[in-house]
Amino acid sequence: MINVGLYYRVKPGHEEEFEKIFSQVLEFLKGNVDGFIDAKLYRSIADPREYLIYSEWKSLDSFRKFTLSRQFSDTTNYGKSILEDIPRHKIFQEINT
Repeated sequence: MINVGLYYRVKPGHEEEFEKIFSQVLEFLKGNVDGFIDAKLYRSIADPREYLIYSEWKSLDSFRKFTLSRQFSDTTNYGKSILEDIPRHKIFQEINT
């Protein structure tokens, strides 16, 4: 299993829109994307325009496959209109001890 942290900064006034789009994308992922487990949305306490999407995937391959899909491309293209900066992401792998 891997976890992906996706970091976003939203343009002023687009916070509610970003949260709504997240909910729609989450529902799509749950029903249509192999290897997707779950995701949660977090908002920064220090800056309410900064968000983290923390997602769980069965494998790195399933996440990478999704990033090559039309749905991912459509979502990222739409995001350009409401995001202030280019999103960043970090991938972590669970360590079984």
